[in-house]
Amino acid sequence: MAGDRGAAAERVAAAVEEAASASGGWEFRNAYRRQLLALSRRIRLLGPFAEELREARRGSEEREEERERALAPLADALDTALELLRLGRDGSRIFLVLERDNVMKKFQGVIAQLEQALCDFPYDKLDISDEVREQVELVHAQLRRAKERADMPDDEFYNDVLSLYNKSYEPSSELDILKRLSEKLHLMTITDLTQESLALHEMVASGGGQDPGEHIEKMSMLLKKIKDFVQTQNPEMGPPIGTKLMDSNGEPRPVNIPDEFRCPISLELMKDPVIVATGQTYERVCIEKWLASGHHTCPNTQQRMTNTTLTTNYVLRSLIAQWCEANGIEPPKRSSQPNKPTPACSSSERANIDALLSRLCSHDPEEQMSAAAELRLLAKRNANNRICIAEAGAIPLLLSLLSSSDLRTQEHAVTALLNLSIHEDNKASIISSGAVPSIVHVLRNGSMVARENAAATLFSLSVIDEYKVTIGATGAIPALVVLLSEGSQRGKKDAAAALFNLCIYQGNKGRAIRAGVVPLIMGLVTNPTGALMDEAVAILSILASHPEGKAAIGAAEPIPVLVEMIGSGSPRNRENAAAVMLYLCSGEQHLVHLARAQECGIMVPLRELALNGTERGKRKAVQLLERMSRFLVQQQEEKEAQLLASAQAIPQIPEQVQETDIPEQLDSPSPQYPTVA
Repeated sequence: MAGDRGAAAERVAAAVEEAASASGGWEFRNAYRRQLLALSRRIRLLGPFAEELREARRGSEEREEERERALAPLADALDTALELLRLGRDGSRIFLVLERDNVMKKFQGVIAQLEQALCDFPYDKLDISDEVREQVELVHAQLRRAKERADMPDDEFYNDVLSLYNKSYEPSSELDILKRLSEKLHLMTITDLTQESLALHEMVASGGGQDPGEHIEKMSMLLKKIKDFVQTQNPEMGPPIGTKLMDSNGEPRPVNIPDEFRCPISLELMKDPVIVATGQTYERVCIEKWLASGHHTCPNTQQRMTNTTLTTNYVLRSLIAQWCEANGIEPPKRSSQPNKPTPACSSSERANIDALLSRLCSHDPEEQMSAAAELRLLAKRNANNRICIAEAGAIPLLLSLLSSSDLRTQEHAVTALLNLSIHEDNKASIISSGAVPSIVHVLRNGSMVARENAAATLFSLSVIDEYKVTIGATGAIPALVVLLSEGSQRGKKDAAAALFNLCIYQGNKGRAIRAGVVPLIMGLVTNPTGALMDEAVAILSILASHPEGKAAIGAAEPIPVLVEMIGSGSPRNRENAAAVMLYLCSGEQHLVHLARAQECGIMVPLRELALNGTERGKRKAVQLLERMSRFLVQQQEEKEAQLLASAQAIPQIPEQVQETDIPEQLDSPSPQYPTVA
């Protein structure tokens, strides 16, 4: 533990500094501006506290360990708060409004976590002044009040977005709604609109592999409406592409651009449409920018692209030209100059990176730790830095630090690798450098933050199918299961995400099951707080396809909770619960599970899922209904066969009964039976 001294204090100070920079340089231009500013202001008030922590003299090792334990909950809470501030800065404004309930849960969760961290705070162990203590207590009082009352965003704002999203508004009110939204969402310029479009696709791309489906399509159409409205209402911005400047009355008249002619990223009429490996078409400039940012997935479908070849869509380009001519519009002109590749970073930036790599090779542990920390931040900042740092040869040097005895150095190194791995090309470099065993070493033995970031790194690398095999063979899965059991909420989430990715490969399922993942997952599924419910049910759905997984899940008495989830879970959880049920009802114990499902009343929720679920959910529900119907028919047939057998076992009454065969006691009624007059 000695090597990790001061880590929590450093995290607290760094978080406060980042929140302070948020007030000066970050823009919160969305529905939660008031809440985000209040949160960053409360964190900034801890500035003097963070300064005293950094300036405090070191005590004995035991004293320092007490200090670390006292500060760790606050450091974790501040990390969570910063994630929310970053979401408010970088997230899609439309997405955040539509996800109002989830976003407000995040706010309440952050406030509750910060308040709890400051509750009964052990000031005596931190050696801080009375003045600073009073300021911390002030922040605590503010958080306590905020915890007791939810500061909800504007209802009209939410209802306006929802009505456009669901197309449930009165046509006559459309322009008024669009005007209000463009103002409240701060979508008034081309730059704003383009940034929102990219942020929308970025949020979908980082959605943990979930299928965006109709959701992203409807949000894109909503943004398109706002974009067309803004360009029509602001002539100085230029008319929307595809607008005929004058109608028969000499007035501006918009022309609706067919959706198939718009780039799904920019929502503009395409000038140079190109086809990517998934068959989707995009504007060349937009998809090139997407790929240059390190993405190798299709923005629309989230499928991994097997290659980055861009093929000109000549047919669509011709159709766009014909449509423009028919509508009296000048066809959009393609750039005649091919895009020249630009260096990932400037010469001065490269010189700075080279200097940091030299410090990584230093014999001074403090120099190594400081250089790793700076590379971690640089790699976090943007895609160009990730490319340049990897090209400079940082990956092998960072790997060598994963075995450092200084836990802070180890943490900075693994987090730098995590940030580098976001760029697709760097994944191959990390794997080929033999990084996985060292990352697993950190996952087992590092500080909790380092372990969590090691899990996140494995999740990032496991996106590539062939790397799932490599990672699973190194003993990563048992270590991830341990983190799922004892990590923080963030750590558990990273572990669950990595386990889900790895278990897509059939050979890793048995490893996870034998490591004891099923009881842990069932605990999350039945957790009344609902924490990690989505991840848990998704993991169950892939483990249930493995014979050992099916047996382990069946032994955990899952049927009641699965039936309940099919009836009242989220769309994704309903389909995954139905998938698990389908696997259970096709195994050796299928009759037991079918009977239990019948007892729990599965038929009604199954019928509802078959009508209103996702496409996959509908398929699973129909298959389950067929099995349940066959089971019920079989039960009825067995019952009828038993009744028939019972009837045949009753002795037949003789056709003629002799008088002597009638017992005497039946000649006259018994006293307790009244006679009929």
